[in-house]
Amino acid sequence: MQTTSTAEPVPRPAPAPHRWKALALLGTAQLMLIVDVTVVAIALPHLGADLDLTREATTWVVTAYTLAFGGLMLLGGRLADLFGARRMVLVGLTVFTAASLASGLAGSSEVLLGGRVAQGVGAALLSPAALSAVLQLFDGDERTKALGIWSALGGGGAALGVLLGGALTAGPGWPWVFYVNVPIGILVAVALLRLLPRSTERGAGALDVPGALLVTAATGTAIYALIEAGDRGWTDGTTLLLLLGALALYGLFALRQRAARSPLMDLRLLARRPVAAGTFLIVTATALMVAGFFLGTFYLQHHAGHGAFAAGLMFLPVAVATTIGATGGGHLIARLGGRGLAAAGFVVAAAGFAVPALLDGTTAVVAGISSGALGLGAIFVAASATALGQVAAHESGIASGIVSTFHEFGASLGAAAISSVAAASIGGATTAGFVDGFTLATVVAVVAGLASLVLVPGRAPGAGHVHGGVH
Repeated sequence: MQTTSTAEPVPRPAPAPHRWKALALLGTAQLMLIVDVTVVAIALPHLGADLDLTREATTWVVTAYTLAFGGLMLLGGRLADLFGARRMVLVGLTVFTAASLASGLAGSSEVLLGGRVAQGVGAALLSPAALSAVLQLFDGDERTKALGIWSALGGGGAALGVLLGGALTAGPGWPWVFYVNVPIGILVAVALLRLLPRSTERGAGALDVPGALLVTAATGTAIYALIEAGDRGWTDGTTLLLLLGALALYGLFALRQRAARSPLMDLRLLARRPVAAGTFLIVTATALMVAGFFLGTFYLQHHAGHGAFAAGLMFLPVAVATTIGATGGGHLIARLGGRGLAAAGFVVAAAGFAVPALLDGTTAVVAGISSGALGLGAIFVAASATALGQVAAHESGIASGIVSTFHEFGASLGAAAISSVAAASIGGATTAGFVDGFTLATVVAVVAGLASLVLVPGRAPGAGHVHGGVH
């Protein structure tokens, strides 16, 4: 006897109209956030000279943005859950656009750094909400394709940033590396206001504002200690006291996360070996990448005498090498596993940074940083595969947020540390600081490669399905 089920399948929601146009606009907004690190890096020497910035203040132009971005990103994701992705995308984009205008108009270091912090706040609100909106707009195979496009923005953003930064700085001037965000931001916001569907879903829980402030203060204190070490010395009492203060603040953050009803970060997830190892890889690789950009831009413009536009063109191979490394890493990880790919990537990175540490000249610097970037691109893939490859579906958002947050922290720490080590060259005519900086990058890559052999788990099931992209 044949029976007929009376249960009807739950209908899938109709695809959002204009979703591909919305993806293009959301991708443009995300691209602005990625570009804003490398586009400013090229402009740093001119910006610092016009505003008479100290080495410390010049370093903070980079770190103030990445610190606020990374420190508040988890809070931004929580706000998107509570108040809706559409609303937070528009709020974050508005804040970022207004802060870009303020940064371009800045006539002093105080106004500029305030604008950079505000840009970071806007980015922290916008980035997780934009990704959440993409996940809501697409489903099934379309979602996979959309996320592939989203992941590809990293490498493209790095390339666009160096070219755009060089062209704008050499042309209308460094304020335009900020002004360019204003018309784009306004147009994207107006279009998204019409295209993004309203969501009636709201998350439950509360905001852990104290947790966000604690982790941002802890990282800010650590970065301040690293920057000051360039003048005070690494064993100076103030430097050591600041580092101890940072550790104490991190401890308070950990206690807060254990006590909060809706914590920003599940520390139990971070304690898992794959997630912890992936976090280590992303922090180290990003710090090395930003250190290379920081050293390269000052060497090429201050020491070698190249203009901003020429320096931007010279960094194009670095961005291309990063993308090639990430793409190749996506294919090699099935054969090598996360541990093998990370170790190999650090070997390539160490060999690359060793070139300008041993040889002087524009060719050595560009070739060395490009070679290093090739290895770092592969490490970004190993980091994502290691941290996210074995988490449950309901934990993927939290784990992704952790990786993205530590990516920004790595950028902040890399700029701060390398600024102190290379202080003599950034603020003077000697090349000794550049040699010290590239030597440190080489040593860090070697040590990280050895550490990855111990920290990173062996090959995980499904690793071959992970494809690369720069976060």
